[in-house]
Amino acid sequence: MKYLLSSAIALTCAAGVAFAAAHATPMVEAADQDVSNGIVSAEKVVAGENGWLVVHRTDAEMKPGPVVGYAPLRGGENTDVAAILQEEVKSGEMLMLMVHAEQGGMKTGVFEYTLGAKEDGPIKPDGKLVMKVVTAK
Repeated sequence: MKYLLSSAIALTCAAGVAFAAAHATPMVEAADQDVSNGIVSAEKVVAGENGWLVVHRTDAEMKPGPVVGYAPLRGGENTDVAAILQEEVKSGEMLMLMVHAEQGGMKTGVFEYTLGAKEDGPIKPDGKLVMKVVTAK
């Protein structure tokens, strides 16, 4: 009986965590930062499910441009997420840190998105991108 009760409590807790991750409000929290070390970071990223923090170039028009880096995300709250930049980013350039899904691609755990594609594309709750723009220092 004790084992059965412990198992039921553990399952309830696990289901609660999974439910909370799936229903968390997606967001990106990041600030302007020095990227001379080849890394851009977000202090906190919340994703409803496993996916990617994708770093796009952008400018004053605030449209996502080419991808210059990415990092994996777990469903739920992720802290201190660091994406390795795959291209040089100069001081003063703007970067859009955006949450993308892990959906539609050929391989799970492999980032397959290219600008405009559907594979591992951006999430859009209520039709809006989940992103934060930062300026490289």
